Amino acid sequence: MRSLALAALLAVAVPAFALAHGPTPQKVEEKIEIKAEPAKVWALVKDFGGVKAWHPSVESAEVKDGERTLRVKGGAELVESEDENDDASMTLGYRLSNEGGEAFPVSSYSATITVKAREGGSEVTWQGRGYRLDTSNEPPEGKDDASAVKALSEFFKTGLEGLKKKAEAQG
Repeated sequence: MRSLALAALLAVAVPAFALAHGPTPQKVEEKIEIKAEPAKVWALVKDFGGVKAWHPSVESAEVKDGERTLRVKGGAELVESEDENDDASMTLGYRLSNEGGEAFPVSSYSATITVKAREGGSEVTWQGRGYRLDTSNEPPEGKDDASAVKALSEFFKTGLEGLKKKAEAQG
């Protein structure tokens, strides 16, 4: 009798817990080929505070005490901390330290930009994992997973296009 009651309780409770688990990280990856030497492309990427020089969506970038504060078009202020800046692997890793807010509907993310040699130049991969702005079980439109993925994807794509333009112009 006791095991039957336990089985009945689990049959009801387990699905309820499964529905109440909260958000899962969303993954975004964008790539671009650039007709410039990897060392030149990496020199642009690894300058944590220099992102404004090549990302058209970044209005300002300021680095202080290991964190950079970006003001992006649309009004968001993103505070990011650098996790990795490795010349050997040409990899820059960083994470969001604040919430993106209404203009950038992401509550947190971590990202990496990697530069690799490719025939005739470089391939740059920008990937990230992030959470939607509203981490409740039923977020409203604009603060949901789709909005977070769209924001990150557009930010990465725009940045990569700007990086390509800047790096190729430098020769």
